[in-house]
Amino acid sequence: MTIHHRAAVLGSPIAHSLSPVLHNAGYRALGLDDWEYRRFEVDEAGLPGFVAGLEPAGWAGFSLTMPLKRAVMPLLDEVSETALLVDAVNTLVLEADGRRTGDNTDVPGLVAALRERGIDKVTHAAVLGAGATASSALAALAQLTDGPVTVYLRSPERAREMRELGDRLGLAVQTADWADGAAALDSPLTVSTTPVGATDPFAERLTATPGALFDVLYHPWPTPLAAACAARGGTVLGGLDLLVHQAVLQFERFTGVPRGPLAAMRAAGEAALGEG
Repeated sequence: MTIHHRAAVLGSPIAHSLSPVLHNAGYRALGLDDWEYRRFEVDEAGLPGFVAGLEPAGWAGFSLTMPLKRAVMPLLDEVSETALLVDAVNTLVLEADGRRTGDNTDVPGLVAALRERGIDKVTHAAVLGAGATASSALAALAQLTDGPVTVYLRSPERAREMRELGDRLGLAVQTADWADGAAALDSPLTVSTTPVGATDPFAERLTATPGALFDVLYHPWPTPLAAACAARGGTVLGGLDLLVHQAVLQFERFTGVPRGPLAAMRAAGEAALGEG
């Protein structure tokens, strides 16, 4: 089999990325036998050289993970409005005319995952954490609520940045102390964007009827917070929901296919996590 089209995920560390599993499953599902998706260990210092050294033909684009989502921006000819708003590019498309364009599929991926579960409008919401994923969460929530969004965080500097981002999004953002984070689940929808273990202390402090929880972690799964929310009857989405929905949008951008094979990509991700 001759490979004519290639894509890949870049980042560091990258060995455990599920993106190759998802994208290659998508190619197989649609019979795109001349497509291949790989992973490359690339850090911030190595990114300019990697991009400059690409062969001119055959590369469709790249998925970008930490720590490259901001580092790639100076290397691009065009950046989407969404990516500029959240200051993060997770999708680099190599256009036919040679231009490098950057986009962010985490934001529409979050929205699509929630809408798939019937969550398309809430009166207000909460976010746990204030990193790059929290910025994407705010941009997604701006499409789902007119009410305030409370961000629970530790850093006063990030509190200011989150409120400023809210202003740019036209979203009322309030900030609250991280120690009170268990109260986030009193909201109709909470997006948890924190590293493994950060929200574990909140699991035993939930109200009897928590709202929906979108926890962006996918391994180990479920997190204690997700398990506690589900046990109390709350709707729970996990990191695989986000990963699959943002990946299918990348798949469509890279291949030009108007509707990517979401079900096949999800099944491949579930199987890979089950094996892990």
